[in-house]
Amino acid sequence: MKHFIILMMALVFTSCSKDSGGVMAEPPVKETINQQTDETVMKQKLNLTIDGKKCEASLVDNAATKGLIAALQQSDITYKADDYGGFEKVGALGRSLSTDNQQITTVPGDIMLYNGNQIVIFYGSNSWSYTRIGRIDNQTVESLKSFLKAGEGSVNVTLSLKENNQF
Repeated sequence: MKHFIILMMALVFTSCSKDSGGVMAEPPVKETINQQTDETVMKQKLNLTIDGKKCEASLVDNAATKGLIAALQQSDITYKADDYGGFEKVGALGRSLSTDNQQITTVPGDIMLYNGNQIVIFYGSNSWSYTRIGRIDNQTVESLKSFLKAGEGSVNVTLSLKENNQF
């Protein structure tokens, strides 16, 4: 029994990081959801408007976003989005876009295309097969939930292109 206790103590001490003072370091908490992905981000930005409040999103460079941009160059798109699963707002786009579905674990702020014709905006996390559209920029999880009216039922979302894309 004495050997077992010594072995267990040795395992505990060796699993702790030296530069954390003997305490296991926790992963950093991200206050904002402005995380970059490995995908190429386009210069063109997307505006999302709900009840007169606007958020900006970065778009990834793929066939789906190019199709969305082409549609938005003709006119803004407004669709009804509903809460689903306690982690997303989802609604029918009213048109189909090209898909390049991949198994993705989402984070709050991700904007995905589901089934080629539905836009999903995440305020939580999920793992499923989606085509990435982009990410809402510079929002905390709480401000994102407030913007999306998470858990409050249906909202009308208007998608438009950001007019001034000068950097």
